Amino acid sequence: MREFTRQLKQEALRIGFHMVGVATAAPTMFYEEYNEWLAQGMHGTMDYLARNLEKRLDSRLLLDGTARSIVMVGVNYYSDLQEGPETPVGVPGAGVIARYARGDDYHDVVLAALRELERWVRERHPTANSRCYVDTGPLLERETAQRAGLGWVGKHTLLINRDWGSYFFLGALVTSLELEPDQEAQEHCGTCTRCIDACPTGAITAPYTLDARRCLSYLTIEQKDVIPSEYLQAVSALPSRIFGCDICQEVCPFTKRFSRPTTWPEFTSRIQSGSMQLIPILDCFEDEFRVQFRGSAVKRAKLRGLQRNATAALYGSSNAGTEEILQRTTVAHNEDVVRQEAAIVLSARHAAE
Repeated sequence: MREFTRQLKQEALRIGFHMVGVATAAPTMFYEEYNEWLAQGMHGTMDYLARNLEKRLDSRLLLDGTARSIVMVGVNYYSDLQEGPETPVGVPGAGVIARYARGDDYHDVVLAALRELERWVRERHPTANSRCYVDTGPLLERETAQRAGLGWVGKHTLLINRDWGSYFFLGALVTSLELEPDQEAQEHCGTCTRCIDACPTGAITAPYTLDARRCLSYLTIEQKDVIPSEYLQAVSALPSRIFGCDICQEVCPFTKRFSRPTTWPEFTSRIQSGSMQLIPILDCFEDEFRVQFRGSAVKRAKLRGLQRNATAALYGSSNAGTEEILQRTTVAHNEDVVRQEAAIVLSARHAAE
């Protein structure tokens, strides 16, 4: 299958993927570590990470046990030409959206391209089983991508590529075909700990270990309850983070040096400078939210989640009228979680005076 594997990779590049590699379906090397991570509850409320555990920890069990190879693809999504890969300059009264969510929803975009590659394979091997995943199946994508040669898992637990940095999406095409595997990528983090040192909440508790419950991305996207007072300073510090967090990537030497503009127009930023004014978010109506973020990953937080995050980001605001806005939000907002967050922010501001 060496020649077919070569042709498949050429087709993946023709479709537009920026990187492609092949890994053999195999048991994870981190069986004990992953189970311990779950046992400690570091996945928070992301219960799906504990479902289909046997398949997640042994990709040979995918496709009803017929999986033999996994084609991993990567798509660069970096689009912030105006600011470069450095940390964006904070704008008082505004909150930043993580770079991955500034364009179209990657689940839809990458999956459509991956299915095009899957059709190409099926035309040549119609009896082969296959399935596409874009952050949607029981697969340890980053470990598999490392074995496929796309990059290595950095100390912040994200994948890093020597030529692209870390701003790229992953997709997987699981197949029953026995393809020619690539050589596993080697780690190049060395003694660097910039990502660990820069994390404002200490979520990277040790190299290669992330406590999601403390991560700003988790707190502003996955968590549905209020953001506790101990994280308000991290959320509101300029630039305020109201959907996701790029800090551990922004400080990475590889990402700072090798990030380049994406060639996929779907991932061009819809949001000027990647930030939004906080007060208009609080006053936003559901229909306005749906129109602005149609086809965007920001929808995952829902309007009430984005409004909760904007409320938390007001903790550090020194603008005139902030206190009055928070007071009004505690009694007049139509979402319980936003009213509760406003009360937490008010209490924390008064305690800090």
